[in-house]
Amino acid sequence: MLEEEFDFITEVLESELRPYKDSHKVYRNLPVEGRSHSEILAEMRELSSSEEGKWKDGYASGAVYNGDPYHTDFLSEVYAINSQANPLHPDIWPSAIKYEAEIVAMTASLFGGGKDGVPSVCGTVSSGGTESIMLAMRVYRDWARTEKGIGEPQIVAPLSAHAAFEKAAQCFDMELVKVGLNDRWEADVDAMRHAITARTAVIVGSAPCFPHGIIDPIEDLSRLASEAGTGLHVDSCLGGFVLPFARQLGRSIPPFDFHLPGVTSLSADTHKFGYAAKGTSVILYRDARLRRYQMYTTTTWMGGLYYSPTFAGSRPGALSAECWAAMIAFGQSGYLKATKAILEAADQIKEGITAIDGLEILGNPLSVIAFTSPEMDIYAIADAMTRRGWSLNGLQNPPAVHLCVTLRHTIDGVVARFLEDLASSVQEVKRIPGTLGVMTPIYGMAGAIETRGEVQELLLRYADLQFKT
Repeated sequence: MLEEEFDFITEVLESELRPYKDSHKVYRNLPVEGRSHSEILAEMRELSSSEEGKWKDGYASGAVYNGDPYHTDFLSEVYAINSQANPLHPDIWPSAIKYEAEIVAMTASLFGGGKDGVPSVCGTVSSGGTESIMLAMRVYRDWARTEKGIGEPQIVAPLSAHAAFEKAAQCFDMELVKVGLNDRWEADVDAMRHAITARTAVIVGSAPCFPHGIIDPIEDLSRLASEAGTGLHVDSCLGGFVLPFARQLGRSIPPFDFHLPGVTSLSADTHKFGYAAKGTSVILYRDARLRRYQMYTTTTWMGGLYYSPTFAGSRPGALSAECWAAMIAFGQSGYLKATKAILEAADQIKEGITAIDGLEILGNPLSVIAFTSPEMDIYAIADAMTRRGWSLNGLQNPPAVHLCVTLRHTIDGVVARFLEDLASSVQEVKRIPGTLGVMTPIYGMAGAIETRGEVQELLLRYADLQFKT
């Protein structure tokens, strides 16, 4: 089975890359003579143009959250102005430090930090949600070792928590204890309570989680963390720049941030619904005492005194400048307008999915809509959508797919096209009972302990393929 599936995936990947390899020179060595700037730019424009149709026309789930040419051109100009900036050298680029400090302050103000909330809330800019989460988990490891004497700290997280928590546990030699969900697809608070031990450093909640777009009961988790004396990290990478504005628009958003006393850290991605260019996120802490565990310092290096607030040393200051510029350009009114459009599109999509016989939405999501089918193979439906140009996210345990609604889906006609194509895809699968999706066997193997290792090998081989010229 492994070889059959690997051959299929290899064929799919190579078919996607073939047009690039057939029409463009492949470089396996540095060219003897450099090419002209105009030639290079022309080739890159051609490559980019061939890729942008799927996301530009609203066929992708998530991936590109804004995509408006006026906005992206503006960010490109900001990058050009700041292309040499590096926050590692604040004496040379103090502007980069200004941008990052203000990004953190503005983000904190959305989540109960600042003069009108918890004034001690602080943080740093990172490269993305995964780094924000990993930085926080390293903080809790070192905090637990130093202040609580826990030699082997644990993370307790719901099954719906992002894969970055598992990555952090592997990298930092922590135990990750996974806990089930309740019948509303939220973290099961009672199960988390029973999972906490004397070694637990931090518990985790999502606002919302990536798979189903569901907000965990953070208020209950806050009380639980306070009672147990653990940290509570809220992963709001996906929804951080939606939920505060959704609340202002009158949506019922449960408490999930630093207004709750048990919340000790929170991550929010500025490069998603903050509409910054890819490569920035913010990790926030309730106070600087906790953030100090994130800083790397050395006083013994022959190169001199050295410190770094994140995993990277040198960092692209231009990305921070772009992030700052995006936030300043949108302002509260811009984010409110964007959120309103996204939520209205999501409402139409949810209503439309519910009206299609054979489909079922998981839980009560806001704008990340996961759905499955009790009677058909959902991956077969996803394949049919792929043939119609759509790129949806496949989920497992249970089998499902989701659409993360972005500004690209608020363009006239996109919602109607999605629902029409989804209804047609369902009918296509219904016409041939027992139809299976191409990924169904792989997800099935991943769900069985005895074959899970084969799927891991498949993923590694797929990753190797991507670096093959």
